[in-house]
Amino acid sequence: MTEGSLAAPMRHPLDWQNPDFYDDAKLDAELRRVFDICHGCRRCFNLCDSFPRLFDLIDQSPSGELHDVASKDFAPVVEACTLCDMCFMTKCPYVPPHPFNLDFPHLMLRYRATEYKKGEVAFSDRELTKTDRNGEIAKHVAPIANWATSTDNHFTRPVLEVAADIHRQAALPRYASETFVARAAHESVAINREAPAYGQRKAALYATCSMNYNDPEMGLLARALLARNGVETEVVYPSCCGMPQLEQGNIAQVAANARKVAGAFAPWIEKGYDIIALVPSCALMLKSEWPLLVPKSDPAYEAVTKLSKSTFDLSEYIVDIAKKNGLAPGAQSLPGPVALHLACHARAQNMGAKAAEMLKLLPQSEDVTVIERCSGHGGSWGIKRENFPVALKTGKPVATKAAEILKNAEEKHKPAFVASECPLAAAHIAQGVERLDAKQKPRTWHPVEIFALAYGIERKNGTV
Repeated sequence: MTEGSLAAPMRHPLDWQNPDFYDDAKLDAELRRVFDICHGCRRCFNLCDSFPRLFDLIDQSPSGELHDVASKDFAPVVEACTLCDMCFMTKCPYVPPHPFNLDFPHLMLRYRATEYKKGEVAFSDRELTKTDRNGEIAKHVAPIANWATSTDNHFTRPVLEVAADIHRQAALPRYASETFVARAAHESVAINREAPAYGQRKAALYATCSMNYNDPEMGLLARALLARNGVETEVVYPSCCGMPQLEQGNIAQVAANARKVAGAFAPWIEKGYDIIALVPSCALMLKSEWPLLVPKSDPAYEAVTKLSKSTFDLSEYIVDIAKKNGLAPGAQSLPGPVALHLACHARAQNMGAKAAEMLKLLPQSEDVTVIERCSGHGGSWGIKRENFPVALKTGKPVATKAAEILKNAEEKHKPAFVASECPLAAAHIAQGVERLDAKQKPRTWHPVEIFALAYGIERKNGTV
């Protein structure tokens, strides 16, 4: 047995349909096995709040060892895990194929799945994850919904904090009155027939609940950029990828979403379309998580695995065009520096820093600073009342670096960009910057939006 594995991380399918998966005694034994290995290693101490909580529990026990920590005290460790996968992908030397077989995020998922099966997830938390239903309702009253959820609304946000346990200062996604799918149906886009990739590529865009209900402008911009580069696109949205449900341990619902979405995309894959997920978390689900949740015996397994192999992250796809076909001419250089946050779920796709690679395809684009730290948001985790201050603390290094780049650019009278591929992380970073310097209220960008700007393609509204 080696001290640490030098092989690429690999994951085993989750045996979530096995009753033993939810057995309290077997779960506790596995928690103790894994936590004891983490205690002896401690490489992940600065990744998120789970590990400091675990190590404090052990260090403050009478013996300073795990055996003196009560199992009931494990809950805060599990609660702090955002399923970002950074410990698995970047830090842990004991992930499979190492014999220790340590997969901390999936163990936290197993704990939550056991809680969910027992009915221990709060009603408000369950309702919060129903993004499709919430989006369908909110689109009809978008101005009212956005007014009610604004952090400037000192009447409704305290009520929301009490009713849904959402911190009154946490930024929430805004809703659009018309979805991305609806707008794409009647807003045509001209394909650039002179682009090197014309006739070579066609793609189905997985709209994702975020782009469909919250930010259709970003979806339309991505479609316009791909059209400029000769790519024919269709917009498809069968349902949410299930990441919000995964965070709560509702694995059965995630598997159901996987079957539905994979079935909807199967005909497009058969017709030779690439699949592009417009949000990193969703790309990660399609590429990596779904094939581990839908068993090989399931009739949908073949469709799920085909979708996994056909899916691209948006930034990844643009880089792929550049490498294999060539980009359309006409892109200009960036007018100022970029503070580029690499979203955890983009990094977890194990594809390299594609957003940075994409921006560096632009002329004179050396001034791109990559920030490889967690924003602290963690999906729905970071907006909760007790978690929001911790989320800001976790994301402070990112906000500090972004604020530094903004200040330096301001002193040189140049514009600067603060960017993240994750829309939730972007808003959270902006809040972190504002808390460091109230004078700075940065607009946040998607890196693809910056890339499109180099072609003169802009969104109609000004926020991500």
